[in-house]
Amino acid sequence: MKALFDFEFRKFVTPSIIKIVYILIMIFLAFGYIGIVVTGFQFNTAVGFLMLLIVGPLFALVYLALARAGLESLIAQIRTAQNTAELVRLAGGTPPAEAGNLPVPGNTPKPGGGNAPPANPYQQ
Repeated sequence: MKALFDFEFRKFVTPSIIKIVYILIMIFLAFGYIGIVVTGFQFNTAVGFLMLLIVGPLFALVYLALARAGLESLIAQIRTAQNTAELVRLAGGTPPAEAGNLPVPGNTPKPGGGNAPPANPYQQ
């Protein structure tokens, strides 16, 4: 809960709440499924059975698979960021979350107003 009010974003909150988000998505899908089945039966019995047996489950499974893939992608990005920060820390550098607005190495201002070109030509 403390991480929710960290305005410097030093700790990721998403990995701790992702299970709750996934459960909420499943609950909303169940309510949506029930809603389209009821609406289908109110329109016509044949449409109701079509929604109950084919359209509803297909919609729910496709949406659940897409939601799961999106959440997994988000978690993979966060874990990549965490692992990269750990590698930088182990190499003796300062991870981006702790660096703040430090100048980029090789691109520090020179006395007299000129700016030195980057030490690495691929560095922007």
